[in-house]
Amino acid sequence: MNILVISQYILMGALAIFAIATIRITTRKKIAMSLVGLSGLGIAVATMLVLVQQLYNLAFCDTIATALILLGPVGTIAFASVLRG
Repeated sequence: MNILVISQYILMGALAIFAIATIRITTRKKIAMSLVGLSGLGIAVATMLVLVQQLYNLAFCDTIATALILLGPVGTIAFASVLRG
């Protein structure tokens, strides 16, 4: 095991802690905090998928991560426009 693989596992652990923190932010009462939490969760999951793709050579993880990164802001903008009226 080289230092790169060890650092990728440490980053995955840190991203798991970050994902739990963003879930806690999402459960706040304000809608804006929920959007911030969901955006952070999307970034954490997409980054974890890229790490899994590099560690285990799974080709589909890269596609799913790209879709999450592209569709996250689109959903936020759509939700904000619905709230605006």
